[in-house]
Amino acid sequence: MPSVLPDGEPVPDDGALPGHALAGAAGRPLGFYLHVPYCATRCGYCDFNTYTASELRGSGGVLASRDNYADTLAQEIRLARKALGDDPRPVETVFVGGGTPTLLAAADLTRVLGVIRAEFGLAPDAEVTTEANPETVDPRYLADLRAGGFNRVSFGMQSARPHVLRVLDRTHTPGRPQACVAEAHAAGFEHVNLDLIYGTPGESDDDWRASLEAAVGAGPDHVSAYALIVEEGTQLARRVRRGEIPPTDDDVHADRYLLAEQALTAAGYGWYEVSNWATAPAARCRHNELYWRGADWWGAGPGAHSHVGGVRWWNVKHPGAYAQALAESRSPGAGRELLTDEDRRVERVLLELRLSDGLPLDLLRPPGARAAARAAADGLLDPAAHAAGRAVLTLRGRLLADAVVRDLVD
Repeated sequence: MPSVLPDGEPVPDDGALPGHALAGAAGRPLGFYLHVPYCATRCGYCDFNTYTASELRGSGGVLASRDNYADTLAQEIRLARKALGDDPRPVETVFVGGGTPTLLAAADLTRVLGVIRAEFGLAPDAEVTTEANPETVDPRYLADLRAGGFNRVSFGMQSARPHVLRVLDRTHTPGRPQACVAEAHAAGFEHVNLDLIYGTPGESDDDWRASLEAAVGAGPDHVSAYALIVEEGTQLARRVRRGEIPPTDDDVHADRYLLAEQALTAAGYGWYEVSNWATAPAARCRHNELYWRGADWWGAGPGAHSHVGGVRWWNVKHPGAYAQALAESRSPGAGRELLTDEDRRVERVLLELRLSDGLPLDLLRPPGARAAARAAADGLLDPAAHAAGRAVLTLRGRLLADAVVRDLVD
């Protein structure tokens, strides 16, 4: 697979955490991320830790099978319970991602959720999300998920235009994601997201407007819109390198972002993170906010990353190796790192600046504070927020967010 795990110190076989990791845990939210690494086909732009059936055949045996994957995830959840000891926190968010989680039976997904409920308890208002490929669900499947405790679903739409979907190697039928939103609402889902991608080679401004109009017209309460990134090692990168399709263009990305902001704001959505818009605060993705604010989460599944109290670790990537470790009552962790106070400060700057309420200026060191003052004078940060002690991106600042944050972390 093209993505590479970082180096790190070994993870103990029992997954035990240093004593300081749970200090003050009662004041931090706890979430679970469950990674489902299976896909029916590989999208050309994807570099996630995912596997098709042909890629797994002969490389992991029965242990890598998705038929028993729910049981394997359950083993790691029980390991998490032991590692976290008497931590009394109920789980506030669960997010099932992939891959294509909905290649598993709805009963498998709800069974794994049941293990989290049994081992940790779920907060009364817990947010429980799964990603879904539009072609892998139907009204019955969605109803079963809702009855099993899921209350949020995120559909991968990407584009409303068939020729754009072809470049991305997406296999769903145009119009199917919008139909899924209606089916999810009918099944009783409170919150529904549509994911969009802009800047695909061959996509025009009119194509992007059509995708935005289709997404808004479907009536989700949340829309995510991401610039296409051509990752090394992907089929899309190879096609660009061979000259079959043109590379992505930063100026085009900026223009498409402005179109998204205009269309979504006009339709009643408000940005709360650079790539995410919601109709109300209650419609925001609380699980992602947990990441962006440096809270605690346990990532279960091959290649999944976790963070608890300044300790970050990551699992082995291959489903077979992951299942083998758990079958032997060993942690599937491949490595971990202990974050210093400075590491955590830098991460707060990197992530919180992307949020609509920004970050407190007292997080910045003197060079970063001076950079923030310049950015406010240049219209990249809100001057009123700056005067009140916060760094908050303007619309122009959102377009240049990576450059702004590089200056502020100094």
